Amino acid sequence: MSKYLYLYRGPATPMEDFTPEQGEAQMKAWTEWMGKAASAIVDQGNPLVPKASVRDDGSATKPSDQNGYTIVEATDLEAAQALLAGHPFLSEGKGRFAVEIFEIQPM
Repeated sequence: MSKYLYLYRGPATPMEDFTPEQGEAQMKAWTEWMGKAASAIVDQGNPLVPKASVRDDGSATKPSDQNGYTIVEATDLEAAQALLAGHPFLSEGKGRFAVEIFEIQPM
């Protein structure tokens, strides 16, 4: 089994900007997905907030729109991709959100 990093990319809305009903619906969707993927989840992750980006020449640049992560364990990349079925971050259907998947290589 290998570990895979899911990086969530897109214009995510901070939880504090949701109405209580929207926040409850979001938490329900995440809880349902995590329940389905529970045996594969190594680290459920967290949102990523205040951002900065520094280039190799020392200059600052606009950071990417990475805004969260999860780490899962799967037999291969295809199995890691299959775990994303029903993932709430991919539910909008307008192409604004993506989950990038990276295999975590041991040193």
